[in-house]
Amino acid sequence: MKRLTPTDRVAAIVSLLILTGAIWVATHGPQSPIPLHFDAAGQADRYGSRYELAATLAGLAGLNLLVAWMTGRQAASVADPVRRKGLQRGQWLSILIMGAVAAFIGWSSLGPAAASGVTHMGGAMAFTAFILLITGAVLGRVSPNPIIGVKTPWAYKSRLAWDRSNRLAGRLMFWLGALGLIASPFVVQPAGMIALIVGVLIAALWSVFESWRVWRADPERQPF
Repeated sequence: MKRLTPTDRVAAIVSLLILTGAIWVATHGPQSPIPLHFDAAGQADRYGSRYELAATLAGLAGLNLLVAWMTGRQAASVADPVRRKGLQRGQWLSILIMGAVAAFIGWSSLGPAAASGVTHMGGAMAFTAFILLITGAVLGRVSPNPIIGVKTPWAYKSRLAWDRSNRLAGRLMFWLGALGLIASPFVVQPAGMIALIVGVLIAALWSVFESWRVWRADPERQPF
């Protein structure tokens, strides 16, 4: 059995905190319908009960444990210390993202939008940009795995393609996040949020193309 690492323990603590929040929402949350989904302008377009929100948070707690366990198990099975460290970075990144998403979902449904039905699009953009910034700072140093990164068939068939495509994706996401954070208080919404999402899509497509391009030129690539 794999021994629990500090990262495993942090994952368990984060999941426990999210689950505690879910229990609080289910027992003490608003009894009136609360906003659960918002359109591009930040207007609530679907409402639900506190139990639905609690179930969503509880699902995130379970998903966080599952992803952390899978990446941690893969890291423990790798003999190469460099690759093991890269997988552990991916484990930390998944924990951060899950925790941040859970906090944002709770804030979106129970914050100012609970009364007005309108979420703060600048805040949503800033949150998205922050996640991109943190993801970009780590992504280029994550070792090959089935959960986090540019997971194309070519990246799995060439370590060089994996490294270069993930480094490119990391740089693009980092700078998108940095620009998004700077612009979020000033840019007109929802144009700013839409531009950020389009930027992410372009970065993803560019990174996928890069994985194919590098695999094709790699003399040590594995064939299909």
